[in-house]
Amino acid sequence: MKKIIVLGAGLVGKAIALDLAKTFDVTSADINDHALAALQSSDIKTIKADITDLHQLAELLKPFDLVVGAVPGFMGFNTAKTVIESGKNMIDISFFPEDPFLLDDLAKKNNVTIVTDCGVAPGMGNIILGYHSCRMEITHYECLVGGLPVVREWPYEYKAVFSPIDVIEEYIRPARYVQNGAVVVKEALSDPELVHFDGVGTLESWNSDGLRSLIKTMPNIPNMIEKTLRYPGCVEYLRVLRESGFFSYNEIEVKGVKVRPVDVTASLLFPKWKLKPGEEEFTVMRIRISGNENGIEKTYQYNLLDRTDKNTGTLSMARTTGYTCTAAAQLVAGEKFNRKGICPPEYLGEEEEHFQFILKHLKDRNVHYSITE
Repeated sequence: MKKIIVLGAGLVGKAIALDLAKTFDVTSADINDHALAALQSSDIKTIKADITDLHQLAELLKPFDLVVGAVPGFMGFNTAKTVIESGKNMIDISFFPEDPFLLDDLAKKNNVTIVTDCGVAPGMGNIILGYHSCRMEITHYECLVGGLPVVREWPYEYKAVFSPIDVIEEYIRPARYVQNGAVVVKEALSDPELVHFDGVGTLESWNSDGLRSLIKTMPNIPNMIEKTLRYPGCVEYLRVLRESGFFSYNEIEVKGVKVRPVDVTASLLFPKWKLKPGEEEFTVMRIRISGNENGIEKTYQYNLLDRTDKNTGTLSMARTTGYTCTAAAQLVAGEKFNRKGICPPEYLGEEEEHFQFILKHLKDRNVHYSITE
């Protein structure tokens, strides 16, 4: 039985470990005792480890066949680099801000497969686009996606299921999209618009930097955009905080002590953004792909509306992100996908067999993508 280590035992890392443990010998590593304690009633081994200590990490990885990265984004690049230098294959969901292709030569030199950004979006959106890009001449790609609490609480009407710093990154990192073949850069939270979703109601979309690798790997698609979804009104609060400096990484001095405003903001907001026990949330995503397929103009639409699993308490964002990751882990561990180097998820979608496997893997876990043509 192949041995897999999951780095990070947060809400998504826990869901990944529990799912993989049905098939593999799984170990979960984290520095947080509380997070590891949540796995103790399962068959998963746990190791308390400081993953930011790269020497310790390299030692930790030695017995394992595959690594899954579920750490905060600011740790992701160096974690992936250490995994590559250790000669291990990896599936990663850390969504680190650095360009993953900076590690491509190193990964190829070490003959390893590194699947990056393998969540729901980026992740499943890339896989879907990768599939259709091999089968049609695409002119437009649009992905609208968000994870939201069922109960709306003033003022933010939002809850986070992953690192608060990573959430704040979405609000400050410039958003890139492609329009008429040119890359356009705008500030995050720009161009808000109201969109109706069946089963949810009206949400507000705004520009976020979700295309990531697609800008490099899909140069022939002239129009591509991803926008984040929140309840209407949330974006205005976030803009006020950003413009007031609350998301700044530049240190300021307060009563003789130097602090980064973003750290204070994260400490203040995370308790408000944390889901209460038993509180439910949902993930909504709509992908539209338009173009020419065999001489016929076509538009494919993929809809996802997924909710917290009431039987297990597994959050929707953990399910939709985590199970895309575990599908990729199954393909890599089973040596069905063995392309070497940095492999963004769009590469996973290219082969019919791989694409159908991922859709079935998700469907078997009650994550359903409805497809209309």
